[in-house]
Amino acid sequence: MQTRNKIFDDISQLATNAMGVAQGAREEAETAMKSWMDRWIADRDLVTREEFEAVRAMAQKAREENEALKARIDALEGKA
Repeated sequence: MQTRNKIFDDISQLATNAMGVAQGAREEAETAMKSWMDRWIADRDLVTREEFEAVRAMAQKAREENEALKARIDALEGKA
């Protein structure tokens, strides 16, 4: 009976080790894929969301300033 428990213990240990190896391989694959995607995106010169939002805000501010200046020009031309 003692031999049988030893076999089950060995099988259990083997399964536990295999799960650890599988989890390590999964983490390594995820890291490699993320690194590859980061390089791919960097090579494409894509902008980040933060950069896009900053340029969008600058464009909106420029439009508002242009409208204000146009209204001012129209008012000055109307007085002349």
